[in-house]
Amino acid sequence: MQKLRSDARDNRVRILAVARAAFAAEGLDVPIREIARRAQVGVATVYRHFPTKEALFTEAFAEQMAMCSAVVEEGLAADDPWRGFCLVIEKLMELHALDRGFSRAFTSQLPPAVDYFTADRDRALRLLLQLVRRAKEAGDLRADFVLEDIILAIMANDGIRAESREMRVAASRRFAALMIQSFRANPVPTPLPPAVRLPLSVR
Repeated sequence: MQKLRSDARDNRVRILAVARAAFAAEGLDVPIREIARRAQVGVATVYRHFPTKEALFTEAFAEQMAMCSAVVEEGLAADDPWRGFCLVIEKLMELHALDRGFSRAFTSQLPPAVDYFTADRDRALRLLLQLVRRAKEAGDLRADFVLEDIILAIMANDGIRAESREMRVAASRRFAALMIQSFRANPVPTPLPPAVRLPLSVR
């Protein structure tokens, strides 16, 4: 009996891993049957764990979405709005650099049926908007900054190609520093994190 529970747990983990990769590359159009095939389980097994495709999508990125919200809440809790804003940009960039699948899900136009994920994402964006307003009121964030600029930065961050996880994170930190300097109302030149040698193509 214990073995059955272990097998079911392994199946669930494998389905989620396959689903993250599939949704990141192909969006919600990828069929459940195809996810089942790649995960080497039956379609019925997928539906036994996840009754709908939307439920599978939401669960696939639930942990990352929770981390994203926690980062924004941490930034809002900072006494200095600009420092809180910088912290959020730095940590969001790193979070998205470590999981390109989540990055693409976060910046995608999703159908209303993915209600839990979109609701959590919208909540995180509303909190982020509060932080943006505070940083502007403090005079540190440029007046023409809009929330979409962060989404644009996340999408650009997703384009980083590196040969290792460590190099990807390092490149993302440098990119975040560049973005932060461009977002500041009165830029003050500060040293950037070390540069990362990125290949023209990654094999």
